Amino acid sequence: MATSSVCFSFMAFAAKLAAERLSGSEIAFLRFAFMLIPVVLIPKLARKAVEFQRIDLLLYRGIFGGSAVLFYFLALAHIPVGLATLLNYSAPVFSVPFAALFLGDRADRRLLLPLAAALVGMVLAAGGGGAAGQLLHFGPWELAGMVSAVLSGAAVTAIRAARRTEGSMAIYGSFSLFGLLATAPFALRGFQTPTSREWFFLTVVGCLSIIAQLLMTWAYRWVTNLQAGILSQLTVVLTLILGVVFLGDRLTPVQIVGSCLTLAGVAGVVKVQATPRAVE
Repeated sequence: MATSSVCFSFMAFAAKLAAERLSGSEIAFLRFAFMLIPVVLIPKLARKAVEFQRIDLLLYRGIFGGSAVLFYFLALAHIPVGLATLLNYSAPVFSVPFAALFLGDRADRRLLLPLAAALVGMVLAAGGGGAAGQLLHFGPWELAGMVSAVLSGAAVTAIRAARRTEGSMAIYGSFSLFGLLATAPFALRGFQTPTSREWFFLTVVGCLSIIAQLLMTWAYRWVTNLQAGILSQLTVVLTLILGVVFLGDRLTPVQIVGSCLTLAGVAGVVKVQATPRAVE
């Protein structure tokens, strides 16, 4: 799971490098195209990918997940890579209301504090990059990053529902296929032929996406939800570091405080959800 998180962080870094000229939608589209390669080339995986019982759940997972990646990559192309990743990876916060609404999960009162901390942190991190004296300023790409988190929360809920009846490869295949279809209208409209340098970065994005997704699916067999949730935040921390060290990204003090609040809040949400509720 830790290796998967590291792969996701370097995937985001490579996507940011490719986004110097290419649009975020095109990078997202090509990412899903790469992810479909194992399903298309390996007959065993192809057979497992089309074994399903609830096509509606796979559709929800694919559309919500694909749209989340689209908004994430749009944000990533225009704001610091670490900030875009931080916003996208706050998805556990939004999975709570979706799970209560669609799965009937009972909301735990202990979630109120970490949820509030994470939401306040997101607002500060996304809106705290304005000029001195301006506390909060939200541009379209910061809002896109926050939308990606909401859609990711819906996708996580869809995965939980789908895992009751569907295999991991069917979920992987639906994510890749419907993600490709969700990003295609935006990517093909202004498609630019990548240069050899950009193809290198896109290949890194695609390969790391495949490795990270398969490792994550494999690891979920043994790790707890708490371990998985905490380790996934390694992606955020490492991506923030990569952006600062190699891309010269600089966060304002408000954004730093917001990032810390968001990470702490998400970790708190994951911990509470993974802790059995005391018998009253």
